[in-house]
Amino acid sequence: MANNSYSGVKNSVAEPNHDGEFGVSLNDLRSLMELRGAEGLFKIQESFADVNGLCSRLKTSPVDGLSGQPLDIDKRKEAFGQNFIPPKKPKTFLQLVWEALQDVTLIILEVAAIVSLGLSFYKPPDSDSKNCGNAAGGVEDEGEAEAGWIEGAAILLSVVCVVLVTAFNDWSKEKQFRGLQSRIEQEQKFTVVRGGQVIPIPVAEIVVGDVAQIKYGDLLPADGVLIQGNDLKIDESSLTGESDHVKKSMEKDPMLLSGTHVMEGSGKMVVTAVGVNSQTGIIFTLLGAGEDDEDEEEEKKKKEKEKKKEKKNKKQDGSVENRKKAKAQDGAAMEMQPLNSDEAAEGEEKRKSNMSKKEKSVLQGKLTKLAVQIGKAGLVMSAITVIILVVLFVVDTFWVQGLPWEKECTPVYIQFFVKFFIIGVTVLVVAVPEGLPLAVTISLAYSVKKMMKDNNLVRHLDACETMGNATAICSDKTGTLTMNRMKVVQVNIADKYYKKVPEPDLIPASIMELLTVGISVNCAYTTKIMSPEKEGGLNRQVGNKTECALLGFAVDLKKDYQAIRNEIPEEKLYKVYTFNSVRKSMSTVLKNADGSFRMFSKGASEILLKKCFKVLTATGEAKVFRPRDRDDMVKKVIEPMASEGLRTICLAYRDFPVSEGEPDWDNENDILSRLTCLCVVGIEDPVRPEVPDAIRKCQRAGITVRMVTGDNLNTARAIATKCGILQAGDDFLCLEGKEFNRRIRNEKGEIEQERIDKIWPKLRVLARSSPTDKHTLVKGIIDSTVLEKRQVVAVTGDGTNDGPALKKADVGFAMGIAGTDVAKEASDIILTDDNFSSIVKAVMWGRNVYDSISKFLQFQLTVNVVAVIVAFTGACITQDSPLKAVQMLWVNLIMDTFASLALATEPPTESLLLRKPYGRNKPLISRTMMKNILGHGVYQLTIIFTLLFAGEKIFDIDSGRNAPLHSPPSEHYTIVFNTFVLMQLFNEINARKIHGERNVFEGIFNNLIFCSIVFGTFVIQIVIVQFGGKPFSCVGLNIEQWLWCVFLGFGCLLWGQIISSIPTSRLKFLKTAGHGTQKEEIPDEELEELDDMEEIDHAERELRRGQILWFRGLNRIQTQIRVVNAFRSSLSPYEGLEKPESRSSIHNFMTHPEFRIEDSEPHIPLIDDTDAEDDAPTKRNATPTPPPPPSPNQNNNAVDSGIHLFLDPSKPATPSTPGSPMHSLETSL
Repeated sequence: MANNSYSGVKNSVAEPNHDGEFGVSLNDLRSLMELRGAEGLFKIQESFADVNGLCSRLKTSPVDGLSGQPLDIDKRKEAFGQNFIPPKKPKTFLQLVWEALQDVTLIILEVAAIVSLGLSFYKPPDSDSKNCGNAAGGVEDEGEAEAGWIEGAAILLSVVCVVLVTAFNDWSKEKQFRGLQSRIEQEQKFTVVRGGQVIPIPVAEIVVGDVAQIKYGDLLPADGVLIQGNDLKIDESSLTGESDHVKKSMEKDPMLLSGTHVMEGSGKMVVTAVGVNSQTGIIFTLLGAGEDDEDEEEEKKKKEKEKKKEKKNKKQDGSVENRKKAKAQDGAAMEMQPLNSDEAAEGEEKRKSNMSKKEKSVLQGKLTKLAVQIGKAGLVMSAITVIILVVLFVVDTFWVQGLPWEKECTPVYIQFFVKFFIIGVTVLVVAVPEGLPLAVTISLAYSVKKMMKDNNLVRHLDACETMGNATAICSDKTGTLTMNRMKVVQVNIADKYYKKVPEPDLIPASIMELLTVGISVNCAYTTKIMSPEKEGGLNRQVGNKTECALLGFAVDLKKDYQAIRNEIPEEKLYKVYTFNSVRKSMSTVLKNADGSFRMFSKGASEILLKKCFKVLTATGEAKVFRPRDRDDMVKKVIEPMASEGLRTICLAYRDFPVSEGEPDWDNENDILSRLTCLCVVGIEDPVRPEVPDAIRKCQRAGITVRMVTGDNLNTARAIATKCGILQAGDDFLCLEGKEFNRRIRNEKGEIEQERIDKIWPKLRVLARSSPTDKHTLVKGIIDSTVLEKRQVVAVTGDGTNDGPALKKADVGFAMGIAGTDVAKEASDIILTDDNFSSIVKAVMWGRNVYDSISKFLQFQLTVNVVAVIVAFTGACITQDSPLKAVQMLWVNLIMDTFASLALATEPPTESLLLRKPYGRNKPLISRTMMKNILGHGVYQLTIIFTLLFAGEKIFDIDSGRNAPLHSPPSEHYTIVFNTFVLMQLFNEINARKIHGERNVFEGIFNNLIFCSIVFGTFVIQIVIVQFGGKPFSCVGLNIEQWLWCVFLGFGCLLWGQIISSIPTSRLKFLKTAGHGTQKEEIPDEELEELDDMEEIDHAERELRRGQILWFRGLNRIQTQIRVVNAFRSSLSPYEGLEKPESRSSIHNFMTHPEFRIEDSEPHIPLIDDTDAEDDAPTKRNATPTPPPPPSPNQNNNAVDSGIHLFLDPSKPATPSTPGSPMHSLETSL
């Protein structure tokens, strides 16, 4: 299987002539990357002696990388392919047209039009109209009968218009989405070494033989072999489904695969496979990135599933076979985003909005329900209309006139029935607001495009609308509220506390030497200070900002850190303990010439000082550092620094003499003790100037801003006060992570929602918090029921470990500059400038989207109500709808498509931030809007009916009522139609305000689209009336009639003022409409399943009638996902884990509404805390006992403990082997 399945892969089989060029062929490399762990290592030793052998065969240097010559790069691209996976072809315009044609109402119209066309060409032999009853309304002229086809043709034409507009919108949306996608991709850079220089290049530019630097938080863009690593741990769950982080080292397992995430450590790798030849690429090609036929795919999956069942008993661990499956299982979900596959992203977008965002989009849920209700009403109305027309005709013809059914009259009768049917369909068309999905799409797409300018890169459309409802923002401190330009401003060194950086000559030389070497080697080599881009600018800080501050400190002390780094290159570092959220420190060990070791450490001062037992004095000697001295230092140095908002970092070192032999490097607690303190520095990160103002706006808009930071409490409090999160005299809580955990857990160590509820409403600052705390807080606020409104929480994050919190939040903001790929992957919106004030812009846009939809609804429903009533009563009284089918379609076009364009593109104003957020259950149509809709409806109906039944007298023209079947259009009905359209036009201006404001013209010229659409519609209307003739059933009007029409239309604006004078509170009878789904409405057993996805699904259940197209797509995707999941669950021990985003095993329960295994922890053997998952150890140590079945909840999930009931039986007392497929099956069942 290994090879035949690839034969079709593009440019994968290397042509023989390139083998001469490089000492290794594409197939060799590919078969090498198939292997894992020890096998891979053995293969490397067998074929290439070692990694350096592989590098020389690939003509690259492990130290200097490729030369970077364009010629060489091109050769490599030719030989080994590019790092690019060809995207799936977008849908063509014709496919989109075809999809738009699937709309039920349109199909009905098409059928009606075709029947009407057919009949108009059929001439009855010589039916003397007289015997067919006089409902036919007298004899027609020859010429008129000829024109019978026009109506059918016109309907078809207008259907074509509607379809084209819809298709064009879908097409431009898709195009926009792809543009967005490629923009995300272009921004994705990766650091490689070329010609000895470390440079970031776009992911697509990486070629085989490149030496890439990898560090914590990266998403690997290509396959490779490790050539140097420090403490490297990789999360390969996206490829293998195994949740435990895999340790990578030169000795044991040097194979790195694309699409996996670096969870800890750093290193360098030589790239061995890119694009379609990398492991991810192979999955895509196996999947047939272009395979459109879903059924085929599903078949394939079913077959694979059966194969799995047969294989269940054999456990082939390393075999290619099994791994292929594991990969296909993941690939089936098209998961790897980083390679340039738009399709993956597109699929992923849809899937995300489908799964993790099930209950997110409040708006979609409300709209769906509303649309369904309106659609049902329309259906009923149109059915009644048709029935009444038919009954009237039949009674009149066969009973009142007493005529027999003549054979030759049949076509005439059928033509009548078709005409009635068309009228009915027209009523339906007008009633169904198919402009709604369009308005939503346009509004969102427009906002997303504009938000790019405001530094918000939206990854999921609905996130921008959810943001408008946000009630709480949990923000990071560093980089978001502050400038993320760190600088050392205070130092305590050699027993002296300096309030500003001291002159170099004040520091003893011995200390100076230790300090500069320590800073130079114990900062990631990827971190550096570059010369400013502009003359006189600030130095550019590259890499980790805290480390930049330390390097900057070395520069301030007039020392050259780069010289020391050149002397001790990264390869010479003996051991590196990289920084992670558990250690809160970083250490680097150097081996001295005499065989002794020296370790430099840096880290949070309160943590490292506890491990120091000596401190350097002014003479450069070390003296004993007792707990008493430590408390002294904390009081005199650390607290004063922290109270000024400085972050305190302690620098220390330790010598391991030769006499003691080589220490046990894996025993970290032992290694990281008995340190000697060099100095404590205070690092300042100034607050961004625009933040206090932005936070004030948020608070005014009813959004609570909370700060969640890893810094200590005093620093956090100082910054929070500067930002305005804390105001003097307020009664607010500032907690540390430990205290927070103590307060929210019961005696057993489980998290209790009631306890969280006591804390969060007042909590403003959470300091020294671990990522788990952040996640607990977000989950606690979202699940809380203290306030009557469900809280909508936005979270900002930049680190890999923020993934779970970003996913859990309603809207996750990732930092575009400082953020890791993992965080970006888990987020909904990327802040391209890392700035808090951009979040406020997002809130503004979100609220604007909501308001735009409401404006559109207010306009749309007024038209609907009026048009339906007019068509209905007109049909019943005069047996002919006063508004003809084609006219109705034109009205439908202006009110749906154009109005959605005009009203959905209103730019947001600051005033949006003056109101409180709408809740999840606030109806779309408020009582004020209901008042406007009904008020304007009354005005318009009065005018229309007056014109209809007394118009001929007023204007002194022929009456248009009771005209024969194919009679020419009358002036009377033209005036009715014209007035109707003009009233809509003026009402569109009224609809710009929905909160009952008086001035509807405010800011109208800021929106050019609106002005041009209103003007354009008016011009087209003139053309239709004057030159529309028969197809539009219009006659040219004279200037006086036009003025009257315009005046009656203008009356809408005047009437609008009258309506807004009536206080809404007086009108008790008004109902609201378009609520979110309430839980009470859903039967209990469904509630359990719906726990995770309350909004859309309920509405979807009512929707099976297929009235609205856009759900069909969703359903299709869901079925696919279900198949994929079913297929996976027979293989993967941890259901929720296949996605790369489901960051750490602890949080997998967030990703999958479908199968939630509440507690997947017990199956993960507990490891000691150095290896423990990033975020758990703190909790684990708290409960050292082996987990009882419903485990002391590291999942922060005690809240849902109801679900444990189903799972306990499947957890045997001894955790069954995670690998056994049987086990995973029973769990998923």
